[in-house]
Amino acid sequence: MFGHVTAAVLLGLPVWAVPLDRLHVLRSRPTGARTRGDLVVHSGALASDDVVEVDGLRLTGPARTVVDLARSLPAEQALVVADGALHAAVVDGHTGCPRPGATSPDDITSALARATGTTGVGAARRTLALVDPASESPGETRSRLRMHLSGLPTPVTQWPVPGTRYRADFAWPGLRVVGEFDGRVKYGRARCPGGDAAEALWEEKRREDRIRRTGLVVVRWTWQEITDPGPQGMVAALRSALRS
Repeated sequence: MFGHVTAAVLLGLPVWAVPLDRLHVLRSRPTGARTRGDLVVHSGALASDDVVEVDGLRLTGPARTVVDLARSLPAEQALVVADGALHAAVVDGHTGCPRPGATSPDDITSALARATGTTGVGAARRTLALVDPASESPGETRSRLRMHLSGLPTPVTQWPVPGTRYRADFAWPGLRVVGEFDGRVKYGRARCPGGDAAEALWEEKRREDRIRRTGLVVVRWTWQEITDPGPQGMVAALRSALRS
C-alpha cells in the first residue's frame, strides 16, 4: 500500500519542500525496507486503523501518515503536513463534507502510541506537540514554528479583531500586536485566478487600515521574510513591535 509522502499527496494534505520524485509504499513486516530507483519500500507493523482506501487505492490513513512523516522528516516539513491534516477536520466541521486527509488530535495520539519504540518516534512527539488546527497554510505553519524557535511569545492564531469582521493570522492581544502572513508572490496579486489585482490590493489596504484604526500594530511578512535573519525579516519585525 502507499505510505509516507505518497500517501500524504493522495490524501490531499499540504506538502512543502519534500521531494516527490519517488513512490513510497509500506509493507506490513518488521524488516525489508529498501530503495530501488524511484521506489522506496518502508516496513512496519500496521493496525486496522492505519489503513484507508481513496479512489480504490489502499494507503495509510491521515493519522498514521502524519506520524510516519514526523518520524522521518525535519520538523518544519512534518508540521506542515500535520497542521494540514488537523485543519482539514476543522473545515469538515464547518462544511459537513468529508475530506480524506482529515484527522483529530486523539487519532494522532493513538498513532503515536502505536509507534512507540520505532525509529524517530521521539522527534515525532516533539514535532507533533506543536500542531495547531487553526493553521490555514504552510506559510502560517512555518511562521509559527519560526516564532517558537526564535523564542517569541506564543501567539493566538486566527484571532477575531474586535470591532471588525476580520481575523488576524497571529495576535498578541495583550501587547496590541497582530501578525499577517502574505502568501502572494507579489503584494497586490489577485487572490483568485482571473481576479482583479488592483481590486485585491485595494481591499487588502482597506482591511489593514481598519485593523490599524482599532489601535493595533500590524506586522506583515512574505515567504522570503519568514527565514530572513536580518532586520527586514519576520522575527526582527515582530520582536521590535512586541517590545515597543
